Amino acid sequence: MVRKVFLIVNALLFIMGSVRGQVEKGIHQKTFDAFEKYYNSGSYDSVFSMFSGIMKTALPLNTTITNFTGLKQQAGRIVKREFMKYENDNSALYKTQFERAFFAISVLLDDSLKINKLLIERYQEDTLAQPDRNTTTIILPFNDEWTVVWGGDTKELNHHVENRAQKNAFDMVIKNGNGKSFRTDGTSNSDYYAFGKELFAPCDGVVVLAVDGVKDNKPGEMNRMYLPGNTVVIRTGNNEFLYFAHFKQRSIEVSEGQVVKRGQLLGLCGNSGNSSEPHLHFHIQNSEDVNLATGIKCFFHRILVNGQVKTGYSPVQNEKIRNVLR
Repeated sequence: MVRKVFLIVNALLFIMGSVRGQVEKGIHQKTFDAFEKYYNSGSYDSVFSMFSGIMKTALPLNTTITNFTGLKQQAGRIVKREFMKYENDNSALYKTQFERAFFAISVLLDDSLKINKLLIERYQEDTLAQPDRNTTTIILPFNDEWTVVWGGDTKELNHHVENRAQKNAFDMVIKNGNGKSFRTDGTSNSDYYAFGKELFAPCDGVVVLAVDGVKDNKPGEMNRMYLPGNTVVIRTGNNEFLYFAHFKQRSIEVSEGQVVKRGQLLGLCGNSGNSSEPHLHFHIQNSEDVNLATGIKCFFHRILVNGQVKTGYSPVQNEKIRNVLR
């Protein structure tokens, strides 16, 4: 799974405090009121109509609709905002609470009072604990032997390392003795050994997110509108959040708020979201919200790594792994 970045969203974490002595101007309040109304109602063409000519060129209507649709799917509706300050270019800056995330939104108007800049950055007050590794004892979330495609601490081993939440993530597939992840020609999801394989809870916890309605892609294609695809997030007793992505559509067996036990079936491996072939994306983070979270390095309890028993081990690229005991 690649980094979550919309064309209108800067993926850098943003830390901001209130600035005294600045008062929100009425025109900015009116503009943001209209933006919030149109965004929440899904009237993205009306948002587009608020743009200046420069903005419309930079973000054509189809791109605007795609970006805001993706933002709504991931972050939800706007529920609250707080004016923070005017920046050096006279942009109005707002701390904006969505249903599932906080963003800092910067709005600049031109002389015709059209939006000439709309910058959306993830907002984080850096108060969350950032442990070096998981404290919860976990097992691998599958039976059989899987291969780590991406995993490790360097960019060469793991393309996730540049994303704060996913920096310790794994992408895993099943390969045959010839090193292939599929049988026949690999043009159908059913050709892939991982497709439809059962995925299990690695430990006890509570499901805090379950998304199940995203279609599986054809191999080689990816869904850029909802990058995680079908997703399960489990909160452990130590407030560590286990993040699973790309489940098969309509296969998830758990629901939000459900208590799960180690080894309980979560769903089936699929090819939904930003996925070009059936695989499991798994990582641990320190917050439920992937837009605010920091990744936690993941160590599994007693696993076989290339046939050798390892205890408290974090796998890396190309290693073949399975549980010693499920």
